[in-house]
Parts: sequence; C-alpha cells; structure tokens
Amino acid sequence: MSAAAERMKAMRERRKANHLREVRIVALDARSPEVRRRIAKQVAALNKDDEREVLEWIEAAADLRGWTWPE
Repeated sequence: MSAAAERMKAMRERRKANHLREVRIVALDARSPEVRRRIAKQVAALNKDDEREVLEWIEAAADLRGWTWPE
C-alpha cells in the first residue's frame, strides 16, 4: 500500500474512532452556463407574492431574540 493510501486509511480510522463518517454531496455546478440558464428560467417563473410571503415567514421564524428553551 502506498504512503498516501496508508495516511488515508489512518485518517478514516481516526474519524471512525471519533464516531465520524465521511459523506459526499453532489451539487449542480453553478459555473456551468446550462445550469445558470436553468436556474434563471426557474427564478423567472416564481410568483413574487408567494416568495415574499415565504421570506417573511422565514425571517419571523429566524428571529430568536428573547427565545428560551421550553421548560
């Protein structure tokens, strides 16, 4: 086994001992012109009133000033 492979194996073992695991996330590449066109088309189709209502709800839900844990 190569030195790099040994280091990766050791790193995985340390993570596993710390109850961690590696996950991989696959996401759209926003640098791609095709992806940017698809996103722009979807954004243009949004209903501004609906979006405003959702954003207002998110802002209200995120306002945690004065919030405490329930007893």
